[in-house]
Amino acid sequence: MRWLAAGLGWGAAAYVGLALYLYVFQARYVYYPELPSRQVEATPADIGLAFDAVTLRTSDGEVLAGWFIPAPAARGTLLYLHGNGGNIGHRLDQIAVFHRLGLNVFIIDYRGYGASSGKPSEEGTYQDALAAWSWLTQEKRLAPDRIILFGESLGGAVAAWLAARHPPAGLVIYASFTSVPEMAQTLYPMFPASRLVRYRYDTRAALGNVNCPLLILHSPEDEIIPFSHGQALLAAAREPKRLVELRGGHNDALLVSEEVYAREVGAFLQPLL
Repeated sequence: MRWLAAGLGWGAAAYVGLALYLYVFQARYVYYPELPSRQVEATPADIGLAFDAVTLRTSDGEVLAGWFIPAPAARGTLLYLHGNGGNIGHRLDQIAVFHRLGLNVFIIDYRGYGASSGKPSEEGTYQDALAAWSWLTQEKRLAPDRIILFGESLGGAVAAWLAARHPPAGLVIYASFTSVPEMAQTLYPMFPASRLVRYRYDTRAALGNVNCPLLILHSPEDEIIPFSHGQALLAAAREPKRLVELRGGHNDALLVSEEVYAREVGAFLQPLL
């Protein structure tokens, strides 16, 4: 029986040790600014689009880098809040689609991403989004009812947080989750993961306070964030709202389903702008 007791002891120690590792180093599982590289290796000029390089300063002193890509005779402006991996240089295909839909695009890198200063944090990403909104509404003097928020994955939580405080013309959320605690429990069911996480990113709660039209884009084939999260977000949101099913995985559905999502976003914009 000694060997059994020893085995159980080692197993318990390993379990606790792994749980402690996940708790201490969880930021590594939330933010991936170097996936595949922190360097911004491409710009809109590489796909034939003129753009202005923008530098923002947040309320807590960080300096953010971004691009403003104007569209001819633009019908509105889209504020693009990207996901937790990579930087603005990895979103050129999506920028091109929104440009073709007649939208100016303003995209920023969160603190700690790309050429932006600082270290990413939940409160930091919210402040970064707020700085971007302030730049559009104060520096560019754009009316809120001419601005569309687009949140990709983690950016969906950030966009919902912003929309709950500063209502835009519309909100588009792509492949986002209900909250980090629920997502953590999905990924690590063997641990009490929802109690270990220090991040909330409660998209579902934020949507309960959003008063603008909502379009959710999500693929049932998403291998990272289950489609059920998109369905739960739809249920939590106020009308008018719609969920569109895409094809493809978490990181390529916008490419695999480009024709579908371009059509659906275009239809969503039509009565708003």
